Amino acid sequence: MSAALTALLSGKRVPRVLLVGDMILDRYQYGAADRVSPEGPILVLRADRDELRLGGCGNVAANLAALGAQVTCVAVVGDDEAALSVRTLMRAAGIGSDGLVVDATRPTIRKTRVVSQNQQLLRIDEERTDALSETVEQAVLAQVAAAGDVDIVVVSDYGKGVLTSAVLSRLCRPGEARAADAPRVLVDPKGRDYARYRGASLLTPNRLEAETATGVELNTDDGVRRAAQILCETADLEAAIITLGARGMYCRLADGSREWSMPARAHAVYDVTGAGDTVISSLAFALGQGAELETAMELANVAAGITVQRFGVAAVTPADVEATFQRRGATGRKVVGRDELLVRLAAERAEGRRIVFTNGCFDVLHVGHLDFLQAAAGEGDVLVVGINDDASVRRLKGETRPVNTVADRAALLAGFACVDYVASFTEDTPLDLIEAVTPDVLLKGADWAEKGVVGREWVEQHGGKVVLVPLREGHSTTATLQRMNPS
Repeated sequence: MSAALTALLSGKRVPRVLLVGDMILDRYQYGAADRVSPEGPILVLRADRDELRLGGCGNVAANLAALGAQVTCVAVVGDDEAALSVRTLMRAAGIGSDGLVVDATRPTIRKTRVVSQNQQLLRIDEERTDALSETVEQAVLAQVAAAGDVDIVVVSDYGKGVLTSAVLSRLCRPGEARAADAPRVLVDPKGRDYARYRGASLLTPNRLEAETATGVELNTDDGVRRAAQILCETADLEAAIITLGARGMYCRLADGSREWSMPARAHAVYDVTGAGDTVISSLAFALGQGAELETAMELANVAAGITVQRFGVAAVTPADVEATFQRRGATGRKVVGRDELLVRLAAERAEGRRIVFTNGCFDVLHVGHLDFLQAAAGEGDVLVVGINDDASVRRLKGETRPVNTVADRAALLAGFACVDYVASFTEDTPLDLIEAVTPDVLLKGADWAEKGVVGREWVEQHGGKVVLVPLREGHSTTATLQRMNPS
């Protein structure tokens, strides 16, 4: 990790951020969908738990607070139970809720995602997006004025009506109207008309948003360059940053004096929900401390890479960023003995991370293994993979196995971005290792449903859960070896 990033994440300086945008309460309803309703051709969800998270500008606020910023969040909520949940979640994240404006005529925006085996089956949106009343708009402007001196301003536009022309005019000051000592204004935009953000310092659209706003296809470097130029001219920006998914991020200064790209880090992408929120919050956190734009983009790039490996919206902490750089340094650091594993997991738990454990021989890796491990990583924050040592594999599979030694199998697993730690065990089952780790989630393939999952009782007795993941058909080590030796 660069010295500049280390300094940003040290906590020595706390940037003051004014965040204005659309507040959303995200609800995740989890369960098993393993049968079809007799009433019609629809799945039946056997609901077992639900979870509430901050969404919209609330997720931006949560990311800023997790990084260490002081956040003043101005948004509109209803006079309802969902608003109480929003305030509770903000308080838990260390975010003040004094900036919330109550509009009793419209409900707090809520999105409910119905999820089975980490796949969204349905999303239900409860919202009103019509214009704010003049009274509510004035209340929003009053909260903006009450924020006082800040280091940076973030506009999180989800197109739900809070960012009216009057509110944006108060936040964004074009041309000569922009005071020399005014804080930068960063905008995560929405819609087609980016002229409404005129006077902002920086826009951060993704590829689709940039194409929609400019009418330019971003299939080539020239297209990306042209779109960024149009964005800068349309909104009188200092610079435009376009996020391009697997192609990374591109930045152009408005005067054309500089442009640069930042390649995406190699990741097993599991869920892109909230990635844009992570990008703008990371940029604001860095720029609010006076960092150079390249350094801010480096932080945003790493943080977004962490987010897409998790399911749903998730805040990224400085410890997450540091751990990513540590793991990137050498995959050998992931391969650990049992004692070292337990020491590292104790530190992970102290940071509030959710531990996932799975195990297997993992001999002759194939795409089915990758699918399975990506699904496992999505169940928590830290994925531990236990692998049978060579003697254990021989007892289970016969004298011709394993094809690859335990050292080689561990090194290959460590090369997967979704895997955090690899530890071998000598016993025929991983029970001793499971009891030592006591994971929050024990994950196995769905083919273990009838066999009985080793460690289930221990994990459930200690408050964890067992998850069975469907396996990709037609992919197995046995089938791979048979294709290699058909005789």
